[in-house]
Amino acid sequence: MDPVKFLSTKMNWVPPGLMTILEKLLRKIPRVQQMMEAEYDKVLTDFEDSLNPYRDVFPINKRIPPEGREHSDVLTELKAMKTREAARWQDGFASGAVYHGDAQHINFLNQVYALHSQSNPLHADLWPSTTKFEAEIVSMTANMLGAEIAVQNSALGLGTEICGTVTSGGTESILLAMKTYRDWARDQKGIRRPNMVVPETVHAAFDKAAQYFKIKKISVPVDSSYRVDLSALKQAVNRNTIVVVGSTPSFPHGAIDPIPEISEFAWQRGIGCHVDACLGGFVLPWARKLGYDVPDIDFRLRGVTSISADTHKYGYAAKGTSVVLYRGEKLRHYQYYTIGDWPGGLYLSPTFAGSRPGALSAACWAAMLAMGEAGYLESTRAILETAQLIKTGIQAIPDLKIMGDPLWVIAFASSTLNIFRIMDEMAASGWSLNGLHRPNAIHLAVTLRHTKPGVAERFLADLESAVATVRSNPSDTGKMAPVYGMAATMPFQGIISDILKRYLDALYKVD
Repeated sequence: MDPVKFLSTKMNWVPPGLMTILEKLLRKIPRVQQMMEAEYDKVLTDFEDSLNPYRDVFPINKRIPPEGREHSDVLTELKAMKTREAARWQDGFASGAVYHGDAQHINFLNQVYALHSQSNPLHADLWPSTTKFEAEIVSMTANMLGAEIAVQNSALGLGTEICGTVTSGGTESILLAMKTYRDWARDQKGIRRPNMVVPETVHAAFDKAAQYFKIKKISVPVDSSYRVDLSALKQAVNRNTIVVVGSTPSFPHGAIDPIPEISEFAWQRGIGCHVDACLGGFVLPWARKLGYDVPDIDFRLRGVTSISADTHKYGYAAKGTSVVLYRGEKLRHYQYYTIGDWPGGLYLSPTFAGSRPGALSAACWAAMLAMGEAGYLESTRAILETAQLIKTGIQAIPDLKIMGDPLWVIAFASSTLNIFRIMDEMAASGWSLNGLHRPNAIHLAVTLRHTKPGVAERFLADLESAVATVRSNPSDTGKMAPVYGMAATMPFQGIISDILKRYLDALYKVD
């Protein structure tokens, strides 16, 4: 008997509280262990070629070579890899991933990076330019997100000054914010068993923060528009809640949570309110200026106490930068790390890392200056107009349905066809889309790559063809469809976690 099929179809009646106990007991049975290992091997074998496409193309380096290779030789190999990988994202075949991608823009950022490749913000005395870059990145982002008209949060005693730090990406911004609230609540309120109340669609980084910092994550459902259920969120808050969270938009469905209502409730309860604008922080302010119906999501709202916004997405910086903002230095101080009695001297760092690549901050600063308001407005206009074209096209395809009413992160599902088989067919045509589950769907995050002439039309044509193929061959299982199907129905999440861990192991295998 197939253990995965059995567990996926026969165990859904077990109450969630008993599922973890039952899983632990089953894992101790040797026969079950053998069956599951065989299933893991089967799943990963199907991905082996895609995980290691270069093993038969380029030399394998398991050890440091006895003699250094010629620079020209190494560069030739690197250029060959770049050529093989660039075509798909350059031509707009990817969801998200590369948000600008214009050759002139990339070359400009590469020049900036080269100029500052040795700089390190940890040594501000050697590279004071990095402090200038990061302070101005934070200031420009804060003013874009309502800092100039921020109001005081009297409920928490936080002022009107908006401050923050540059981080390595959205995940670090979110982790830092949650760590900050944990330490703030412990110090100011004496909370020792903190929890965060978040939508079930919130980014996985919040779950990571919960695991890392021992904060209980309380997930609440979303409504039919895939926005958080306000009533459920309010009911979930208790005396140990340190922060409530809303997404603008959510990664899965591109839905903008009701931030005005969430933040006002947080203000009334005297708790933190974090807005995860990693995906939309550099889109929604400009969409608002363009006349789109965008609600307040930032520091204009008195209840908003922190925001994360990714400069390396729609801010068009090089990969590896984000910004986390706070309402006042008093709150930001709980993010910092300092030690005054270390034998190595006085040590301090604003974020998790000690040494950091100052060149990335330089490139981020340069990107924001080069884009300017006019550049961000024009990019946002092009993206939203292209997204509307794609949404209209999807709505015209039988068997597909758009989830909610997204602006530019477009999730769609099917009640009649296996949506992951459609994703398989799109992958066969070169498209790299994001699979979603609970409920099953796929999405496309529209970027500047998709605004190029003909890309949206090609996407819709390929999608229509993929749907027709799946409709004509309903019994074909495909490649990704079984994996996503298992993840969507498997009651034991530990089993899915094991497969994902083995996938990560495979990424680090040299041969």
